[in-house]
Amino acid sequence: MSFSSEVKDELSRHIPSKQHCRIAELAAIISMCGTVSISSDDCYGIRIVTENLSVARKYFTLLKKTFNISTELVVKYNMDNRKSRQYFIYVTDSEDSIRLLKATKLIDNHMEICENMSLVNNSIIERQCCKRAFIRGAFLANGSISDPNKAYHFEIVCQSEEKAEQLKNIIDHFISEAKTVRRKNHYVTYIKEGSLIVDMLNIMEAHQSLMNLENVRIVKEVRNAINRKVNCEAANLNKTISAAVKQIEDIEYIRDSIGLDKLSENLRQIAVVRLENPEATLTEISSLLPEPIGKSGVNHRLKKISEIATELKNRRI
Repeated sequence: MSFSSEVKDELSRHIPSKQHCRIAELAAIISMCGTVSISSDDCYGIRIVTENLSVARKYFTLLKKTFNISTELVVKYNMDNRKSRQYFIYVTDSEDSIRLLKATKLIDNHMEICENMSLVNNSIIERQCCKRAFIRGAFLANGSISDPNKAYHFEIVCQSEEKAEQLKNIIDHFISEAKTVRRKNHYVTYIKEGSLIVDMLNIMEAHQSLMNLENVRIVKEVRNAINRKVNCEAANLNKTISAAVKQIEDIEYIRDSIGLDKLSENLRQIAVVRLENPEATLTEISSLLPEPIGKSGVNHRLKKISEIATELKNRRI
C-alpha cells in the first residue's frame, strides 16, 4: 500500500462526532468528485465516482450516520487491468438528494447548483473544526501524498481554478504556504515542504500517518547530516592529499635541479621531513622537526619552497 493510500485509509476511519463536521466533509467530497443530475421532471440525483475504496466507504458511512440516506454502489473493473476499478455511489432518491445538497449548501434557495466555499459567506466552514473536515474530505476525494522516502509533495486536484483557489483559501486559514498551478485541464493546490505536509496531516487529523512521516523525516535528516559530514571530510582529505603531492613534486624538482643543500637550513629540514613522510599532516611534520614549530609555520615554509620551485621552473622556460 502506498503512503497516500495509508493516509486515506486512516482518514476514512475517522468519523467526526459532530454533525456539522460530517456535513462539511460531505460537501468537500461531493464538490470534488461528485456530479448532480436533474431529470426532465426535476428529480435530483447525486453520483460519486472514486477509485479508492476508502473514499467510497467514508462517503457511505457519512451519509448513513448524518442523514440516514441509503445509497447504491456499483463497481466497474478495467478490462485491461482487473485490479483497477472504479466505485460509483448513487443517491437516487430525489428528496434525499435535495436534502443533502441543501445541507451541504451546494444548491441555493432557487434550487440552482452553487459551490461558493468562501470563508466569509459559507456557513458550512465557519468553524475551525469544519474547515479541517472540509480539507480532509477534499483530500480523500482528489488528494495524494508522495512517498516521503522519495520526495515531499502533497496535492489536491480540482476541476476548476475557482475550486483550487477556494481550497487554497481554506488551507491558508491554517498555513499560508499552499500554492496552485494548472496541470493540463485541471488545477492543483499543492505543498512541497516536509514540515508543512506534517502540518497538513495534523490539520486533517491523520495522526498515525503524521508520526510515520516524522520518522521518515528524522531518518532522512540524520542520513543527510552524516553524508554532509562524510563529504566534507572526504573533500578536506582530497585537498590535503593534493597539497602534499604538489609539495613533494616541488621538493623533488629542487633536489634534481639545484640540490636541497642550496636551501636554507629551515627549508631543507622541512623538505627532508616531507619527502620521508609523504602522508604526514602539517602537525605531524612539525613534530618531526628538530625544533618543532606551529602548523602555520610549517605551511609558510612549504609555500616558500613552492615559490622557489616555481622560480626555478620559470628560469628553465
